[in-house]
Amino acid sequence: MTDAGSDPSAGVEPPWALLAELTHACPLRCGYCSNPVGLIGRSAELTSGQWAEVFRQAGELGVVQTHLSGGEPLLRRDLPELVAAADAAGLYTQLVTSGVGLSERRLAGLVGAGLRGVQLSVQHAEPTAAERIAGARSFAAKERAARLIRAAALPFGLNVVLHRGNLDAVEDLIALGVAWGADRIELANAQYHGWAARNRAALLPLPGQVERARETVLRRRELLGGEPELVWVTPDLLTGTAKPCMGGWGRISLTVTPDGTVLPCPAAATLPGLDPPDVKERRLDWIWRESHAFNAYRGESWMREPCRGCALRTTDFGGCRCQAYALTGDARNTDPACRHAPDHHRLSLRRTSAAAAHREGGP
Repeated sequence: MTDAGSDPSAGVEPPWALLAELTHACPLRCGYCSNPVGLIGRSAELTSGQWAEVFRQAGELGVVQTHLSGGEPLLRRDLPELVAAADAAGLYTQLVTSGVGLSERRLAGLVGAGLRGVQLSVQHAEPTAAERIAGARSFAAKERAARLIRAAALPFGLNVVLHRGNLDAVEDLIALGVAWGADRIELANAQYHGWAARNRAALLPLPGQVERARETVLRRRELLGGEPELVWVTPDLLTGTAKPCMGGWGRISLTVTPDGTVLPCPAAATLPGLDPPDVKERRLDWIWRESHAFNAYRGESWMREPCRGCALRTTDFGGCRCQAYALTGDARNTDPACRHAPDHHRLSLRRTSAAAAHREGGP
């Protein structure tokens, strides 16, 4: 996927972030989940010792921060041991959790092991709606988890994935985050990978929803004066501007899946021919610098027009490779989110179809 004689790994800086997907097991069934449709089973997960080695190698490589994610990482009984291993490797550890299963004793053990922050998810500000989206009774557990995180004086981020089912509740979601004492509220419009791609027709916003939500965020941000921090993650499928995939393919972060597969981004396993490496077989430094998977879309030599001649090619890096593949069948194509992409019209057709299905009584 790169030109002959080119060396996309030349001058590659070390990554600073590691997404450690400890397990795909989860008590929730969120339709917007970006985990792969073919989930990795518990028996295939890396052991405590293997994860400790991953963290050690990550620290040596230059990684400074790890998100301990899933699925639900609290389902790993060895989570305190994993936090301690990451902390010993010099990594700043943040737990990404649904809050289900978090108790005062459990959190105290994690803090004692070196946990430095928590990102808690919530699906809606109204309990019944939240549990309908989550597919499980969970709102009370989230509320309890928020109290525990605040009492532990940990940096506390609240994450909301936005879609048709909750975009009109942004005002209430912000109020909920304030009431729960969050330091940061991230309002992230859904990205359509994994289960979210399968459920796209039910998740795509209706006309006007995104703009109304954005205006609400801007107004509340001004009123709150930065406390808590309100983060609005733009939906690139609606703006006509492609976003750089993970800050650029193989530029700042790497993902290790529950079975040890190493990816440039969480959704990259969907791309054909990538041949992603396994941390059980190769060291992270080799994977980062030398593997085909991490060099496939580095640099510019793989780009086609209009990306190759675009002034933004060093800013957006052609957009998302996984989105390009999902919507066009070829990961080398320009991300259809870009208004200049030959396939940009496909997005309008999908939005029109989704809105029509909703009017006719669909999801």
